[in-house]
Amino acid sequence: MPDSYLIFVSMPALRTRDMQHMPRLSALAAKGTARELVPLFPCVTSSVQAAMLTGQAPSTHGIIGNGFYHRDRNEVELWIGRNNLVQSEQIWDRLKSNGISSAAWMTQNIKDAAADYIVTPEPIHHPDGRMDLWCYSKPDGLYQKLFNDLGHFPLMNYWGPMANIKSTQWIVNAALWLLQRERPRFNFIYIPHLDYAAQKFGPNSPQAADACREADEQLGRLIDGVHALSLPKVEFLVISEYAITDVSRVVYPNRMLRDAGLVATETRDGLEHLDFARSPAVAVVDHQFAHVYVKDKSDIDAVSGIFEGLDGIAHVLVGDAKKEFGIDHPRSGEVVLICEPDTWLAYYWWKDDAKAPPFARTVDIHAKPGYDPVELFFDPATKSIPLSASLVKGSHGAPAERPDQRGAIVASGPTMLPDQDSIRDYDVFEIIEKAMR
Repeated sequence: MPDSYLIFVSMPALRTRDMQHMPRLSALAAKGTARELVPLFPCVTSSVQAAMLTGQAPSTHGIIGNGFYHRDRNEVELWIGRNNLVQSEQIWDRLKSNGISSAAWMTQNIKDAAADYIVTPEPIHHPDGRMDLWCYSKPDGLYQKLFNDLGHFPLMNYWGPMANIKSTQWIVNAALWLLQRERPRFNFIYIPHLDYAAQKFGPNSPQAADACREADEQLGRLIDGVHALSLPKVEFLVISEYAITDVSRVVYPNRMLRDAGLVATETRDGLEHLDFARSPAVAVVDHQFAHVYVKDKSDIDAVSGIFEGLDGIAHVLVGDAKKEFGIDHPRSGEVVLICEPDTWLAYYWWKDDAKAPPFARTVDIHAKPGYDPVELFFDPATKSIPLSASLVKGSHGAPAERPDQRGAIVASGPTMLPDQDSIRDYDVFEIIEKAMR
């Protein structure tokens, strides 16, 4: 039997209905098969990717969101990137033990993983505030070779006000470059493009439909480029991570905790910074959910009571209630908030925008103690990121309980997917393993 190759395309925000704008993906589904993908809560990139790559739930693999609060250091860390955060065996480990090579493009929590080839953003920050474009890569020197042939990965087009199709184009070019030279058999390729317009304008907007067409063109380039290599046996899996829903409400948990005297701030140069060490409770918000870390157990009931019955908040989880949603892990907050599908959470703690910390008006995913989709917008008047959370029109993260919260999975082979109406994200591990046999 010839060696099999699997091109695994992770395309967050892809829904079955979006395929009407995507002829290349629809053609792949017509020859193969398509199913509905139902992600486990929390339905965000880091958690869902970990579920797909381990076959486990967040309560086991430990990725309880895109970041978490370090209780021992009074510090929030988002988009950490290191692979040792994942507490379960991963597909890279399983494939390596069977002598199968693998490549990972822009995968979350991937640095130092067992994959043979890895590329993920890692810009170089200088003390004077300058930043050089660069990527972490494995083996050493891989990104330098890519840069020599393809130029820098366009980080400014990967996230922020300038996010556009150019980042996806580079990823497709780089994946084909590596396949031509090294022939990794399993290729995890991240195509983020559908996320941008759906969050800025809403998932059913004309801009979101245009994004589907643009992403489909790049998917077609990838498919054609792979076939041009004449590999002996190739299959494709295109998988959503989550679906984005329209949102019209935003809730500010840290402002509410501050009003209750539970969030402390420190004023520096007239600007308010959140003081984690002095705060009895703090919320790490992540799209449509939040982990609220409460230092004194005697405050848990008071904290949960702040949010119980609040418009836009569907669930306030404490104690054993977290088990029902698969989020009972030591990294989780003492209280977990889950939004209604039309609501999302902003990290802001200040009441006067003139007192917002400097990073609030910049694209700075590591400084902010919470996910900030407002970074996709730009205010020409101030030449900075606006401080208007109401601009955001789409979000995700809440449990996939409604049809419009479910994604899609498309396989090129007619027997690659289980014969069932929907597939859970943790089922993907076994689908990959079966395809690589």
